[in-house]
Order: sequence, then C-alpha cells, then structure tokens
Amino acid sequence: MEATREDEDLLLDVLNSTPVLDGTRQDLLADPAAAHTWLRTRGGEGSPREHDTVRQARDALQGVLRGDLPASALAPFLEGAAYRPAMAGQGVEWSLDVPPEQAMSVRIILAWDTLEKTRPGRLRPCANPECRLFLLDRSKTNKARWCSMATCGNRMKARRHYQRTHPPAG
Repeated sequence: MEATREDEDLLLDVLNSTPVLDGTRQDLLADPAAAHTWLRTRGGEGSPREHDTVRQARDALQGVLRGDLPASALAPFLEGAAYRPAMAGQGVEWSLDVPPEQAMSVRIILAWDTLEKTRPGRLRPCANPECRLFLLDRSKTNKARWCSMATCGNRMKARRHYQRTHPPAG
C-alpha cells in the first residue's frame, strides 16, 4: 500500500508536534482538550485512548528517526491492524482494518514505512541541533537540511558567517 500525500502530511504534523519555542520543548498534544481538537482536525476521533496512542507512537517514531530506537519499537502500535481486500470496479481495493483509536498511529507508521522503502533518507530531523522538527525532502537533489529555510536555515547560515568573520580571541 502506498502512502498518500495526506498521510505524509499527517506524519509530519505528528512528528512536528513537539517544537522548541524560545529554547523550551513544547508538546502540542500535552493538553487533552487541545489534543482532542488537534486530532479531530486531522481526521482522528479525538478520544483519550487515541490521544495516548498517538503521543506514544510519535515519541517512538521520533526515537527511530533520530537513531535512538530500533524500528522494532514501532511494532506494538501495529498490533491488530490488517488490510482487508474488496472488489471494486475492475480490481481489488484495500482498506485498513484497525480499531478507531489506533487508526492515526497506524497511518503514520505506514506512511513512515512507505517513505523508507520508496524514498529512503528523505524524512529526517532538521540539521539545526537546537531544533526538534523533522522535514520531508521532496526536492530533486535531496539536499534539504533544515525544517525551514526562513528559520533554521537562516539561523545556521548566520551563525556560520559570524563564526567565519569573528574568530575566537586568544
């Protein structure tokens, strides 16, 4: 099964739900009421169980992408998920069969898996060590380094320029 652009966007939204603002890591899913709205806006049911599952899957997937956890850490989130075939028109159509509270977690893990197989190395952490965001490089050259050229890219380039033009005293 191929991940859709919508699934890829959901994957990035979930991964990037822990930004660093003013030097402090935030969690956009920490508050249950805000998380309910966040999940519903992205096609989830917004239940407390879904909230917990998405946060746990997000944390595990961030660990996998940063190299802190093996991919096998994602296995518990796929338990009970299956694809169900059905005839549609002139072919077979597959639908994901999973409990509603697991659907979003399964979708993001499947989107990650599809990206790893079809476009390896395109989903990665921002190259700014102070940033906690991820990027999906859709460029031809696969050379994007920052989550945003306007923020992290500009900061890193300005920092390197300053270091070149202001050598340390001593």
